[in-house]
Amino acid sequence: MSAPVLVAMSGGVDSSAAAALLVEAGCDVTGVSLKLWAGESDSGCCSVDDVEDARRVAAQLDIPHYVFNFVDDFNARVVDPYVDAYAGGSTPNPCVECNRTMKFGRLLARAEAMGFATVATGHHARVDRTAGGRYRLVRGADRAKDQSYVLYMLGQRELARVVLPVGELTKPEVRAHAARLGLRTAHKPESMDVCFISNAEGRASFLGGRMPARPGPVVDGAGAVVGRHDGVEAFTVGQRRGVGVATGSRRYVVDIDATTATVTLGNREELLRDEVQLDGLCFVDQPPPTGRFVHAQVRAHGEPAPARLQGDRVCFEQPQPRVAPGQVVALYDGDAVLGGGIAA
Repeated sequence: MSAPVLVAMSGGVDSSAAAALLVEAGCDVTGVSLKLWAGESDSGCCSVDDVEDARRVAAQLDIPHYVFNFVDDFNARVVDPYVDAYAGGSTPNPCVECNRTMKFGRLLARAEAMGFATVATGHHARVDRTAGGRYRLVRGADRAKDQSYVLYMLGQRELARVVLPVGELTKPEVRAHAARLGLRTAHKPESMDVCFISNAEGRASFLGGRMPARPGPVVDGAGAVVGRHDGVEAFTVGQRRGVGVATGSRRYVVDIDATTATVTLGNREELLRDEVQLDGLCFVDQPPPTGRFVHAQVRAHGEPAPARLQGDRVCFEQPQPRVAPGQVVALYDGDAVLGGGIAA
């Protein structure tokens, strides 16, 4: 009998296929769904329907299925920091924090306590080993669906216990495999939104119910007031649409001062930066030497930019649009993730 593996089943096709692949490989598989959000959810992996889909797939695969209630931790470590970040003028990535603290934090710890050797998820990324036995995190085979960017925080300890079964497959191959087995999630649409914000509510309403409105001035690069806004939480650095000010030319949000509730607009040249400083910098393996050439990716499916890593700063070879504070900058060597951090 192989070592037991716990599969995080969100109710989507990727995690369903991950569980099925492991069952077919002869693994001792148990499924688990995480109850993370106690409020209304229609846009992510936290709804009642999603948990029911996961349960029914587990029944189809004839494996045990459990639900772990992490609601309190999720609120404290994902939702509350999300609200605080917007109140401070930053643009957080809650899915990254959910991976960091829930799926590869709390769940890994629970799995270890229960005697599971490994935890599997449906992320499109790959884990491999070097000739020296060190673990690497590598982009998924389907570049269009690659999720290595949101897993940049995984180190050697986590990667030693993580299995990513769909990382070698394209999305069409995942769906075809699920359809061949008759899994109910085979043709289920993907969820792309923040799970704790419903489509009906929207981000502005969600934040409005949890923080006071911070109206203030909209200014240009010289500090001249060109308009007013209803709250800094509606803006993110780099935003072009919906700034609410007619300037006669294309303008971007180039800065947000949460202390004074001031939003600054500028042209594209004013948005460009030569570098970005990272908070919480971490690496998959040993930290690379200073001056190391890297490719810096600043969006989940963005085009990596050539850069040099200088301490906690990423220095771009060509000026790049300013990375919104709070966003992830993942560092790559080819298809392998070196690590990353949060833009300051």
